[in-house]
Amino acid sequence: MPENSTSNNSTPSGLEHDEKQNWAASPSTVFNHFATSGLSVAVATGVTHPLDVLKVRLQMQLVGQKGPLSGMGKIFISAVKNEGPKSLYQGLTPALTRSVVYGGLRLGLYEPSKYACDLAFGSSNVLVKIASGMFAGAIATALTNPMEVLKVRLQMNPDMRKSGPVSELRRTLSEEGIRALWKGVGPAMARAAVLTASQLATYDETKQILVRWTSLEEGFPIHLISSSVAGILSTLVTAPIDMVKTRLMLQREAAGIRIYKGGFHCAYQVLLSEGPRGLYKGGFAIFARLGPQTTITFILCEELRKLAGLKAI
Repeated sequence: MPENSTSNNSTPSGLEHDEKQNWAASPSTVFNHFATSGLSVAVATGVTHPLDVLKVRLQMQLVGQKGPLSGMGKIFISAVKNEGPKSLYQGLTPALTRSVVYGGLRLGLYEPSKYACDLAFGSSNVLVKIASGMFAGAIATALTNPMEVLKVRLQMNPDMRKSGPVSELRRTLSEEGIRALWKGVGPAMARAAVLTASQLATYDETKQILVRWTSLEEGFPIHLISSSVAGILSTLVTAPIDMVKTRLMLQREAAGIRIYKGGFHCAYQVLLSEGPRGLYKGGFAIFARLGPQTTITFILCEELRKLAGLKAI
């Protein structure tokens, strides 16, 4: 690439500045930038969707109660035995639709945000990376929250298998109104902000550390290690927020019953009635899904970017 041919004659900061500008060089480059992000997230979502179904069901155990919880294996066997293998793919259509838009925006807005912060503050340190990730995640979630609401409701309702997402959308709008599609948007935005910041900033920073302090160069090994580290950290940070988001999205108000008033109230009620462990219900399923999903997303995204002629993240 041109950047590499001039690397010996340019300062690292100058090179970085030139590369940042190249991402928006043409409409086709911008399209490739967002398309590679959306496609990589969609593939990772499709592969790990059964684990997402199990995670939602684990999070909805013993709502408002303390007691022994079923493990992921038991939930898996129960779902397959009582509802069939297809139950593990409930909500896949809205999940894939959301992942293309959400993934494209979440990963796609990260570098432009980082570039804007560099222009404004003259720095792209780890704090700027965290802020850029939080902004990208929050915006992406605010726009795609209706698809997430439909997804989690379909995952918990085996009776909706035949009618599908369109029927559930009509039912939600007629019984609860359009505002129901943005249920849990606060915790969802908080989760996405924290998730994107922890994933992208950790991945970005881990890559730089490995390049600086080891003999590894840009390629599959460094992508695998960095994405694995990002997956572990993001799971630990986002599990409680994810649980609160799921509870709020599944709360139906057609009968005038409202258990949770908002995100903080939900977290408080869970701590009060279910204990600290309640916030980490489905935690292993979250890691089992988010770990591989993060790894698949970043490795595939890096390969697609290479094919599209874009620089590495």
